[in-house]
Amino acid sequence: MAAPLYTTASGLLFHAGKILIMTVGLPARGKTHISRALERYLRWMGVKTTVVSLGDYRRKTLGGAQKLPPDYFSIGEKSPETLALRKKVSDGCENLIWEFFEGGGQVVIYDANNGLRKNRQALAEKFDKLGIHVVMLGHVFCEWAEVQSVCDNKEIIETNIRNVKISSPDYRGWDQDKAVEDYYGRIRLREQAYETIEETEWPYIRIFNVGEKIMVNKIRGYLQSRIVFFLMNIHNRFRMIYFARSGQSLIEHSYKADSDLSPAGWEYSERLKEFERRLVIWTSTRRRAHHTAWPFLTSDRESTPRVKVIEKLQMCEINPGVWDGLTPDQARKFYPEEWARFVKDPYAFRAPRAESYHDLSVRLEPILIELEREKEDLLIIGHSSVIRCLLSYLIGLPASEIPAIEVARGDLLEVVPTSYGVHSQAFHFWDGPGRRVDAGDGEVELEHLSNRDENNFYENYAEDTKGKKRFTTSDLAAHCNGFEQTTAAAET
Repeated sequence: MAAPLYTTASGLLFHAGKILIMTVGLPARGKTHISRALERYLRWMGVKTTVVSLGDYRRKTLGGAQKLPPDYFSIGEKSPETLALRKKVSDGCENLIWEFFEGGGQVVIYDANNGLRKNRQALAEKFDKLGIHVVMLGHVFCEWAEVQSVCDNKEIIETNIRNVKISSPDYRGWDQDKAVEDYYGRIRLREQAYETIEETEWPYIRIFNVGEKIMVNKIRGYLQSRIVFFLMNIHNRFRMIYFARSGQSLIEHSYKADSDLSPAGWEYSERLKEFERRLVIWTSTRRRAHHTAWPFLTSDRESTPRVKVIEKLQMCEINPGVWDGLTPDQARKFYPEEWARFVKDPYAFRAPRAESYHDLSVRLEPILIELEREKEDLLIIGHSSVIRCLLSYLIGLPASEIPAIEVARGDLLEVVPTSYGVHSQAFHFWDGPGRRVDAGDGEVELEHLSNRDENNFYENYAEDTKGKKRFTTSDLAAHCNGFEQTTAAAET
């Protein structure tokens, strides 16, 4: 299941109750990466989830590390001023947790070191006494879980510091080597007092070396089991994910035809191949998708990087059912009641004998898990409906916005998930048929958006949802759910 199928009377999913996940571990062990990845997955499932980051809250409240007292990160006696500042941050994080639960949220991931046993025990007991706990009567009202990230691989730690930690706001403007040295100093201080999880009265998940081994204790229920399953499939290796639509086909408007590429489609695929590098390519089993990847396999193997192409049945385009080949006007005329429901909720609506975007999201869940497992750079050559769903997962768009994403044929979208957000760029490489539109009077206009094929619009036409704007590939690059990002318009 990759999207919610039902809710309880309380508004909580899967009868799981409210869950607070406390991360436990020394700095640079992957806690932030795990927290953000898990938040992304749970939100995709429809679970109201948030990450409360102690580091982020501290920076917003007190400023960067250079603005803190010298004894803020030290172990042992601290000045009254430092103690007051640390209490202000911890109390503020607790308030954020409570506010989210009281507002109807279900899962809070508390991203902090939580390295002292007495402190995390006190925090757990505080929430337990206030009603956030497991109760009798066979109904789970609330569950606790601690996630500990254990890492003794020095290479992983060094890579995590250089790729993640020194890019945080704490070290903005610092010399890289000095920032690394300073962060290692923080780790050495924390190591002096750190206490690993041994308290078996609470459920816990211990992750070793970012997924090398996982140990669990007292994990119960569907939602907690799904959390464990997801954590078994992630890594923090840096990689890039690219998206491109398949080339134009001979019968562009027919789902049933499964036609081959048109001459323009083959030319398009050759232009896409110019983006040659070592990577893995995923396509659907439809002809126009996996044939778009053929030039990557037929090029001179000695002079080009190694490329692996994999076809995936789950990545086939959305099934339009009886609307296959229809224009919007025809669908509105022949199916007026269904059309009214479609306009009201394009994400959940299912045309007769068709799939909804919700159905497609459920179908794509195995692809999401494989996406998290893949360690090589990845190029996904696919259909616009599939790319919409995968992009919404990676950048955090709400489900209602999925049908509104414009996927332009001729744009290559680069997405790089990181621990502190999502970076993306949009590269333009094609202006030929399949992107070009007739502006009238014999003139040809190059449209930034995808060519809106009036036929088979269910696949190719991005419909406004609930009054929200359409998202183009450039919009997506500039959006990224409010995270840091870059945009570009360049030849690949």
